[in-house]
Amino acid sequence: MSQKQTIGLIYGGKSSEHEVSLLTAFSVTEAINYEKYDVLPLYIKLDGTWVRGKKYSTVPEKASELRLDQKDNTTSFVSLFDLAQELDVAFPVIHGPFGEDGTLQGLLEMLDIPYVGSGVVGSALAMDKVMMKNIFSSAGLPQCNYLSYTRKELKQGELEKITQQIEDQLGYPCFVKPVNLGSSVGISKAKNMEELEVALLTAASYDNKVIVEEMIDGREVEIGVLGNDELQTSVVGEIKSVNEFYDYASKYKNIGTELVIPAQIPNHVTEQITEIAKKAFTVLECSGLSRVDFFWNPKDDQVILNEINTMPGFTPYSMYPLLFKAAGTSYPMLIEKLIELGLERYAEKKQNQITAESL
Repeated sequence: MSQKQTIGLIYGGKSSEHEVSLLTAFSVTEAINYEKYDVLPLYIKLDGTWVRGKKYSTVPEKASELRLDQKDNTTSFVSLFDLAQELDVAFPVIHGPFGEDGTLQGLLEMLDIPYVGSGVVGSALAMDKVMMKNIFSSAGLPQCNYLSYTRKELKQGELEKITQQIEDQLGYPCFVKPVNLGSSVGISKAKNMEELEVALLTAASYDNKVIVEEMIDGREVEIGVLGNDELQTSVVGEIKSVNEFYDYASKYKNIGTELVIPAQIPNHVTEQITEIAKKAFTVLECSGLSRVDFFWNPKDDQVILNEINTMPGFTPYSMYPLLFKAAGTSYPMLIEKLIELGLERYAEKKQNQITAESL
């Protein structure tokens, strides 16, 4: 029997999505194949402290075990270089800033550790909603109209001018979001100028940049992408929420939400969504996994690309795993495939020449 590989499960993180990451981490520890892998938990606390736990060779008894106490062999940035010698591959399941935005990926690159998911460029571009939409625009992908502002602009007495610009160019209702955040944290739907002012300041409290998007009248549909160079897609699923939009409670507490898998949409719409999703994944230089979100308006048969998420919700009951389950790839199979893809990308990058030729 071949020697088991050690998976460094990195979770927690310095963001408002810390609790979501803990749910994802426990789901992975429950489903991973312990005949092939050992799991080394690496918990990043809200203050940024790295805490190393004991290696798991069997499923942990309960999720609370993953909330490691700081006394459990706390590591530091320097000792991570020693840790790198123990890991065969890292599996980051941190959602949001300092985990999904390219910063953690950059650290893993410097440590020369293979890892699951998109690299520095893909992670950073997909996390920054403005940069992402700018890239999509240059690639000719269909999307909504949008405007963006910095926190400094909102604080310089320009709020009235900004709200008027949004009202003139985008109209109401519109959606206001922090640029570098996920899981619908800090998002508001504004129906008038008064609500818009509150929404802008709320979003700016979460991030330095704010994006405002016109409202698209359509059904919310999503598709999963899996792969590096050769891409596999899932079935298309639809989100039906009784709330005004697919907010945090809808995503993680199943409050007022129905997931329809597969979505009841025409074949030609599925084909169009699949094609656009693959192109969006490619132009952002993503790898491993992504969930791509769309709107489809049956009245004019128009498909609008909303955004791409490089570390989507990843519990067995989250949309991404459910979409692939419907396509024939179970949750444990998905975990194993993602580990293989991370190692594949690492091996491909190792082919790069790193010594300069003599002049």
